[in-house]
Amino acid sequence: MGQKLKIAGWVSIGVVAGALTTVSLQTVARGAMTPLPLEEIQQLSAVFGLVKTDYVEPVDDKKLITDAISGMVASLDPHSQYFDKKSFKEFREGTSGRFVGVGIEISQEDGLVKVVSPIEGSPAFRAGLKTNDLITKIDDTAVKGLTLSEAVKRMRGEPNTKVTLTIFRREENRTFPVTITREEIRTQSVKGKLIEPGYAWIRVSQFQERTVEDFVRKVEEVYKQDPQLKGLVLDLRNDPGGLLDAAVAISAAFLPENVTVVTTNGQLPESKATFKASPEYYQRRGGPDPLKRLPASLKNVPLVVLVNEGSASASEIVAGALQDHKRATIMGSQTFGKGSVQTVRPLGPDTALKLTTARYYTPSGKTIQAKGIVPDVMLDESEEGNVFAALRMREADLDKHLSGGQGEERKDPAREKAREEARKRLEEEARNAKASSERRLPEFGSDKDFQLQQALNQLKGRPVMVSKTLTERPDEKKEN
Repeated sequence: MGQKLKIAGWVSIGVVAGALTTVSLQTVARGAMTPLPLEEIQQLSAVFGLVKTDYVEPVDDKKLITDAISGMVASLDPHSQYFDKKSFKEFREGTSGRFVGVGIEISQEDGLVKVVSPIEGSPAFRAGLKTNDLITKIDDTAVKGLTLSEAVKRMRGEPNTKVTLTIFRREENRTFPVTITREEIRTQSVKGKLIEPGYAWIRVSQFQERTVEDFVRKVEEVYKQDPQLKGLVLDLRNDPGGLLDAAVAISAAFLPENVTVVTTNGQLPESKATFKASPEYYQRRGGPDPLKRLPASLKNVPLVVLVNEGSASASEIVAGALQDHKRATIMGSQTFGKGSVQTVRPLGPDTALKLTTARYYTPSGKTIQAKGIVPDVMLDESEEGNVFAALRMREADLDKHLSGGQGEERKDPAREKAREEARKRLEEEARNAKASSERRLPEFGSDKDFQLQQALNQLKGRPVMVSKTLTERPDEKKEN
């Protein structure tokens, strides 16, 4: 078990405005040092000296070195990151599901910060922020040019302090300020309900330290309401990922014991690992196995998993495992495609490096990186078709994204063109208030949730409105 738990499994696309991604934390820093390229180190030293002596104004030594480290790591791929004291603290808070901030999950689009989802019950949620809102300013600072981490830092702060966000809402074609009071956010990563007698819906919005316990509690509640459950929908739409052990545990809740959930492979011996549906692969610090409390019938209840372009990393691990073992029908649209593992290595008492150390693979050996999970049944977002799917970024669209391990890849110009055309079309429609309101997607889990209704039809053996337009996205083109 030693090598299995050394891997840090970050699996997420967005950043919660004050939260996490997905990783298994490694507490031991590596002692071995590789030989340094002396000529390049001398050049770096020369540049450092010139900046110190010749720059127009004095520059802080620590800032220069920190920025150099950050730039070096950021140039590798979109998910590697240097944590200074403050960002490391925020990262650790995020993996616990508790932090002080406004309560939104964010991503980046066109240099601006986009709201992926407001956390239910948070200050941002109460203030009326919506999915796809664009943040253009944080207090008096323009967002254009800020990294996601820098944007998060400005939105985080002390409890009961205020931050003003300037919002551009495309669907209403207007810009407006929102002042929000920061508070401690306790994210609820699992929710669910009995939709109708015999059929339940459970949503996992992120994989955190408390996710497994919350999942077990929610399943217990559902089975208490209806012990004769006929079907279950596991909703992983817009789930950006989280902790690897939590993903393994959720998979294990539905799979036979000891089958493979995910494998990882990288340069280091400890990055070559197999994670199985067994307590030793997800149980923490010798505590009791929470999955023991689950009803035995959960292993066999008919299961549909809903995914979309926002389902990434840890959620792709779960979907891939359940698909490969033929335990569930995967429905929705092709997922984000983040198939890499990040390891957090401490550099000191309060700094660390989050570094991509491995690719992960489904039980059948398929890579997810820049590819994603292809659903068994393709579904549109609504009965009218796909409203926002073309606008959503995926791993393959990110600059410097890691290839799937089969050579260099490049962006598809046709995909970029389709995204731009969809953006223009929606902006045009935004000028029409009626069309704008009709374009809004209903809340996940509501009676107007089209994809959920199709999942229920699948479980009941009724006809499903399969998408007539969605197809598997082709593999990324390889550079010669």
